[in-house]
Amino acid sequence: MRPASDVQSVLDVLGRQHPNADTELRYSNAFELLVATILSAQATDAGVNRVTPELFAACPDARALAAAPAEEIERLVHATGFYRQKTRALMGMAAALVERHTGEVPRTMEALVKLPGVGRKTANVVLGHALGVPGLPVDRHVLRVSTRLGIADSEDPERVEQQLTGALPPAWWTRASDTLILHGRRICKPVPLCDRCAASDVCDFRRRSSRPARAKAAAAPRRRGVTPKPARTPAGKTARKAAGKRRP
Repeated sequence: MRPASDVQSVLDVLGRQHPNADTELRYSNAFELLVATILSAQATDAGVNRVTPELFAACPDARALAAAPAEEIERLVHATGFYRQKTRALMGMAAALVERHTGEVPRTMEALVKLPGVGRKTANVVLGHALGVPGLPVDRHVLRVSTRLGIADSEDPERVEQQLTGALPPAWWTRASDTLILHGRRICKPVPLCDRCAASDVCDFRRRSSRPARAKAAAAPRRRGVTPKPARTPAGKTARKAAGKRRP
């Protein structure tokens, strides 16, 4: 885990590479973003954006969603995958908003994570993007990129969230997450494009990956001075056998 100043420096470099980093989910209020983020589990943002216009037209608020027929919601969200589970989560979340919060999205992590289908990542997305409350969502991209760069050292999302928020000013949190997510989607993929990464010169993963190549290059000159053994041709092998037979 790097010092806070190094973490900020790395995020500053990546921020310049991705100057327009932001959530790619389309929404017009906190409720719509909450719905879209729940739907984004195991789905692409582009796929979610294709279904939400019709969903939001049919269910513009929590009361409408809670009262809608489950079969209709399943039809509307079917293309995002796991549509039955997502429908249950959406309708449960909407009913809880109506019952506990007069239909409004709460502005605290504590209240958000008590809603059906809402974990810390989803809560942080809504807090940071729609409610103006600092939050740092940690998804698989943030996990992969931050640990490769060495600005976090855990595979546990909550622990990585603690490490990054501890190293960055609150005003950076949401933008830092967006930057790491975009970098993970475009550059630091499971098979990374290290030659396109603005932070490759300080990346722990790049440094570790290049060690075998450096070791091989360093050993190559020594191998050039070794005299190769003569080739064992079939003719030479036959001659050796014949010589052996002539021995007394």
